[in-house]
Amino acid sequence: MALRTAEIIAVGSELLGPSRLDTNSLYISERLAGFGIELRVKSVVGDDRGDLAARLRQAVERVDVVVLTGGLGPTDDDLTRDVVAEVLERPMTIDESIVEQIRARFGRRSLTMPEVNRRQAMVPRGAIVLDNPNGTAPGLFIDHGGTVLVLLPGPPREMQPMFDRVCDGLLRDRAGDERVYRTSIFLTGLGESHVEQLAQPIYARWRDGASAVSTTILAAMGQVELHLSVRETDEARGLDVLDRVRAELLAVLGDHVYSTDGRLMEEVVGDVLKARGLTIAAAESCTGGLLMSRLTDVAGSSAYVRAGIVAYDNADKTALIGVAADLITRYGAVSEPVAVAMAEGIRARTGADVGVGITGIAGPGGGTPEKPVGMVVIAVMAPGRDAYVRTFNFLGARAQVKFQSTQAALDRVRRMVTDSR
Repeated sequence: MALRTAEIIAVGSELLGPSRLDTNSLYISERLAGFGIELRVKSVVGDDRGDLAARLRQAVERVDVVVLTGGLGPTDDDLTRDVVAEVLERPMTIDESIVEQIRARFGRRSLTMPEVNRRQAMVPRGAIVLDNPNGTAPGLFIDHGGTVLVLLPGPPREMQPMFDRVCDGLLRDRAGDERVYRTSIFLTGLGESHVEQLAQPIYARWRDGASAVSTTILAAMGQVELHLSVRETDEARGLDVLDRVRAELLAVLGDHVYSTDGRLMEEVVGDVLKARGLTIAAAESCTGGLLMSRLTDVAGSSAYVRAGIVAYDNADKTALIGVAADLITRYGAVSEPVAVAMAEGIRARTGADVGVGITGIAGPGGGTPEKPVGMVVIAVMAPGRDAYVRTFNFLGARAQVKFQSTQAALDRVRRMVTDSR
């Protein structure tokens, strides 16, 4: 029968601490999804024989594919091979050809192989050995009564190419004809509940159709993401279904949508500026240059980025950007008149087509009842458009306030430059 469900078990006590993340599961789940294999569970288990055995027994009973990463090294706490052999009741033997490969790897560095590395040559009965040209730990592929187990080394540089070979060979042959096709919609300016209210009637109808569309709404920092997927045996039919449901969603979500192809906001804004032959400059206070940093993270941004000035101190707002001192005295540095003056000043001093001014209180201190932490004022000047200025009240810690501020500023640039309101 075709493989349809999967579980990932990341093995290693280091993954349970604060300094190491399990990133392998992200790569594995993406590859599995391409075959229509749905990830049901992923977990991290420490270097404990009993805990790993209990988790593995559950996994073998409930899914078609179990992928284990880590625990294939030469030390006593590398338990994955031993536990798999125990749970599956498959005795292990030494594969001397693996020993020689490991010995040769050490020899190429003029080193002698420690005897403990022989542990890595232990192979459960019936397992297919997966070569590891990037390390000493070979992987294993086991077909256990229709359930597939894939044992992979933990380091990503070893795991990824090994799993790619499994996917392109042994796993592809067992995956069946269905594939999962995906698309995403990124939008900003609406909260998750507002997006749900607009989108739910549409995706609920498609969810129950002949080609069922699965939808996930994800609230991320400064944006909401809609992820759509469909299982189909025919690629053209699957992509056509996604195109149609996406078109219906775009019709109700309007210009809050900024990307349907995975591009980040800074990429979208950069592409719009470049297409229209426009340049941009920014005067930033509370965001500390983050807006310019995001824009210049994009390759080729020299075509449209002119300059950025970070002016924290009020005197520098006057000296570097040209904000009138009496304006700051009268309204305060965090105010709409000052934000507009910052946008006007940076635009005039650099000759950029688009000028952005951002001033605010990122926190955690510095707020007052009248101007609390998270209050940020954004102004944008663009050719042929009235000046835009708006006061926001963002929630979250300092880094979150800074990011949301730049997201809102970039989105306003996008809307103004494309004549969207």
